[in-house]
Amino acid sequence: DYIAFPDKHYLADLQYDDAVGIFARMLAVAGKEKLAFGVKLSNTCPVDVKRGEVPSEEMYMSGRSLMPLTINLALKLSRAFDGKLPVSFAGGADAFNLKDLLETGIGPVTVATTLLKPGGYMRLTQMARETESLLGKGGRIDVAKLEKLAEDTMADPRMQKRWREKVASRETGSELPLYDCYKAPCKDGGCPIEQQIPEYNTLVARGDCHEAMRVIAIDNPCPTITGVLCAQPCREKCTRLDYDSSLHMRDIKLMAADQAQDAYISKMSASPLKTDKKACVIGAGPAGLAAAYYLRRNGVEVDVFEKRAASHGIVRYAIPSFRISEEQIDRDYRLVEAAGVNFHFNANPQFDPDELKKSYDYLILATGAWEQGRPPVEEESGRVLDALDFLIGVKEEGSRDLGKRVAVIGAGDVAMDAARLAKRMPGDPEVTIVYRRTEMYAPASQDEFDAAMEEGIGWLELLAPVRYEGSKLVCERQRLGDFDESGRRASLGTGGFETLEFDTVIGATGARVDKKLFTKIGMKTDRYGDPHLSFTMESSIDGLYVIGDCRKGPSTVVAAMGDAKKAALDILSREGLDHDFVYAQVPVDEAVILERRGELREEKQPPEEGQRCLICDQVCRICTEVCPNRANVALAIPGFANSEQIVHIDGMCNECGNCATFCPHAGKPYKDKLTVFWSGEDFSDSDNTGFLRLAEGRYRIRDDRGRVFDVPQSELAAKAGAQMAAVITAVTKDFTWLLNNEHDCNEH
Repeated sequence: DYIAFPDKHYLADLQYDDAVGIFARMLAVAGKEKLAFGVKLSNTCPVDVKRGEVPSEEMYMSGRSLMPLTINLALKLSRAFDGKLPVSFAGGADAFNLKDLLETGIGPVTVATTLLKPGGYMRLTQMARETESLLGKGGRIDVAKLEKLAEDTMADPRMQKRWREKVASRETGSELPLYDCYKAPCKDGGCPIEQQIPEYNTLVARGDCHEAMRVIAIDNPCPTITGVLCAQPCREKCTRLDYDSSLHMRDIKLMAADQAQDAYISKMSASPLKTDKKACVIGAGPAGLAAAYYLRRNGVEVDVFEKRAASHGIVRYAIPSFRISEEQIDRDYRLVEAAGVNFHFNANPQFDPDELKKSYDYLILATGAWEQGRPPVEEESGRVLDALDFLIGVKEEGSRDLGKRVAVIGAGDVAMDAARLAKRMPGDPEVTIVYRRTEMYAPASQDEFDAAMEEGIGWLELLAPVRYEGSKLVCERQRLGDFDESGRRASLGTGGFETLEFDTVIGATGARVDKKLFTKIGMKTDRYGDPHLSFTMESSIDGLYVIGDCRKGPSTVVAAMGDAKKAALDILSREGLDHDFVYAQVPVDEAVILERRGELREEKQPPEEGQRCLICDQVCRICTEVCPNRANVALAIPGFANSEQIVHIDGMCNECGNCATFCPHAGKPYKDKLTVFWSGEDFSDSDNTGFLRLAEGRYRIRDDRGRVFDVPQSELAAKAGAQMAAVITAVTKDFTWLLNNEHDCNEH
């Protein structure tokens, strides 16, 4: 539903039957003239621009999505000519399939698209190594092998859109800095708690789970829970997405927790108190526990009040035991407890903030989202259950009879949990998820959706339930409309209806927050009743913070902990206390990283999976690798935080924008990086920060504030700044091949 093939090209172009006739005649002429004739398949396919991807009405599909189309066209022609028509291939070839292609007799094979992705020309080494023995052995097509390859291609999960797990772009929201731009987007932009993912990946891969656990615990008070349940926003930013598939960071983390968390806890002791100020946390879910852990570890006394008998909120009381066990939850509780946090369970849920402020200097509300969601349909039978109530009820009271047919309305992670749990109820009921959009726009994480499908859960899409009468669920058929602010296409009613038979309906359209508390205590709220909060999660009441699900409704464990980290950092800053969120130095040899950057690798189980990590904050170079013109270069220049600085060469750039497509920042390297100009005209036509070398050791500078001035070499540092001076000096001294060396530019 996101690619549209316009008929005009395919109807106007050469048709298959006519092409076969032409090819037959050309083969005959070639044979007579003792020449060779073959076809190249398939070039790019024109498709309509649907979402403003490019400033045009059409764009051209290439790469992986072409592979199933092109290989089946090659098969169709090879059958028609009994393998005697030579075929050259251009349609999604890469290191995963190039050997199989060549073994069919197809060749030569073009690999342009894979070279325009991160890794760039370095990808050729792997392909050459794996196919060298096959080069020059083309000729007649082995139709049987081609049939097998076409069949395997259609069944290959990599050929499905879901292979990217619904990720459209890896771009994070950070501005692209002029210097020192290397970043690991998994932790910087992906992970809400900025967990040091490349570091613990590397340590686990080396077999050092104990050191990995120490690194994990710096930022994460729920290593086991996030090792089992984390929604993994880090995977959506992983650079490996543009190679093969994201690393399984969650599995790697769980291995460290399983092997080393108990030992880590046994060595913990409460940090000495560094202030007489005290903090009170209301709620012992992941958000509240994280805030307490961060503060107590850094010397602030913390009391946590929880109205239930145990910690971790929704994780303990609602998430089914087939996903996470009590023992795993308790392990993370022991970690926070060992940090010295004071817990008060079975506490009175009716608290008075004014009274608490007499004993505590800071209050943190982390009460979660426990209210029933809005009923998804009108009903009279009492057989519409709230998903959260259903999950909690089964955990507390055991299984319940749902009948033979169960519908779950909604498509988030809670819906998947409810559906899978319903499937386990007495009588092995038939369970179906009913959703108003398509799978592409289901908010559930891909692995949770896949787990539900693998367990035999049914899926009905483009249906919006309207009412439930007796055992009949009436749904309006939907169609997808335009994209909305969430990035998903709106569901629009068609006026057509469908009636389905279900014994029980479970509504999983979102739990709600009890917002009466906010107004009761005098907190400023918006028109939806959500509290007005600063970036640090502080409310309109001084010293009172709101974090986790109670802030805006149900979210994820790691997002809740991200709120807690912001609040804790603010409190520590206000008290003048240094925090201990230190960066763990886990260096990896640059040659090892560069080798990985040129290779596509299959997924593995931990600990080996960590060896696929590209350590992006140590070596990035993406903009240099994906540029077809080599207009971005990485230069080793001393005096900077990164080992290399990216410099843009204006005279080699045609502004194709490929570097901006793959850059993990929100910027455009061809616009935002320090630029070397070759002529005065090019300098004047641009607004990039950069320099032009003039005659007699002088330079024309445009600085990062847009000021233009000429300066001699001797005054570079004073007038252009030490960093720009260092880059210009290095380019003109050590990398002169980047300059226009025919002559120094004049001033015009």
